[in-house]
Parts: sequence; structure tokens; C-alpha cells
Amino acid sequence: MTRAILTDIEGTTSSISFVKDVLFPYAREHLPAFVAAHGDEPETARWLAATASEAGLAADDRAGIVATLQRWIDEDRKITPLKALQGLIWADGYASGAYRAHLYAEVAARLHGWKQQGLDLYVYSSGSVAAQKLFFGFSEAGDLTPLFSGYFDTEIGGKREQASYERIAAQIGHAPADILFLSDIVEELDAARAAGLATTWLCRPPLQCPADASHACVADFDAITA
Repeated sequence: MTRAILTDIEGTTSSISFVKDVLFPYAREHLPAFVAAHGDEPETARWLAATASEAGLAADDRAGIVATLQRWIDEDRKITPLKALQGLIWADGYASGAYRAHLYAEVAARLHGWKQQGLDLYVYSSGSVAAQKLFFGFSEAGDLTPLFSGYFDTEIGGKREQASYERIAAQIGHAPADILFLSDIVEELDAARAAGLATTWLCRPPLQCPADASHACVADFDAITA
């Protein structure tokens, strides 16, 4: 019996193009000014130092750190300090009304329906927890954060690693088999299934579910049985 739903964001609840064509460019453009204005604040300084350590740069090489972060954005790197700093920058964009997070048309209603059924809802994304909360807090469907019981990012582990899902299940407190994981990435689904979770593959149009799909495969949330 499904007791909890754990969902990815990009390509699952929301269009990949919103992240790549709106959020990433916004963070890249505003990164230098953000670091100049907030680089000495504890939270920002923490992630700048982590970036320097990851890249082998001097901690005071702000220009090199900014250039590295912009390169990582261009490469769509799933690196925790980058995701954390992107989240801080995106907060300004959401607050100013520069954009609202895209959701596929049926997603908000299905999330509300699952919550009313008594299911616990969680998010697992490569974006930071702060960015996830902003995403659902400033969505096209309004503030959806009250629907979610928790959020997970790469600080708990990589999304293609079985151990990450084992840790998530332990923190959620449900048996792995009672947790349904939703994603558009097969390798993530494989890792979740190896940890004992139930899985459903989202193949959003124009993609189609392959005839030999290795996971339950659907086109949208309305087709999910939970």
C-alpha cells in the first residue's frame, strides 16, 4: 500500500525548459552581482568556500569562484554548493515576481488529491532544499508548500545511488515498499527500486512510454495509481 509519494521536479512535475531556459540563465546572469553584494554573509560565504574547495581554488579568489560556478551552470553540474547558491539567487527572482515556477496542468490537483487521501508527500531533487521550497512556494498554482512533509537534495546523496533512497526511506519512516518514487530518469528509478521503493516513470509528451519499459510508465500524474 502506498503511504508516501516522493517526487522529482524537473521533467516530472515541471517542464525541463523552465529550469534550463528561465532559472539557469537568471542565476548565471545575476551571480556576479549576488556574490559581490552577499559574499561575506555566512550562508553565501559557506557555499563559496565549498566551491573553492571543490574546484581547488583559493578561498579568496572570488573571480575564479564566480567563473567556476558559471561554468558549472553551463555544464548543468549537480554539485551541492552550486545548487545552494542558485537557490539563494532564485529567491530574489521569485520575490521580485520575475517568474513563477511552471507546473504541468494536472500536477497541483493531483498533489492536493493525494494529500486529501492521507498520503505523505516529499520532494527529492538535485536542486537545493531551499530552491525546492521556493519552486513550490511560488508556483503558477500558488503556494503548494503546505502539501509537503519534507524535502531532500544531494546532501543526502546522489539521485542515481541506491543508498540515497535507503536514507530517505529511513528518514520518512515508512517501509521502502510503501513509498512511490516519481521521476523522468530511468537511472534514478533503478536506484530507487534497488532500495525497495515502488517506482513510476513519467514520460511527458512528446516522449512516449517504450513498449519494453522497465518501470510502470505514464504520461502524466492523472495516470498514476497510488
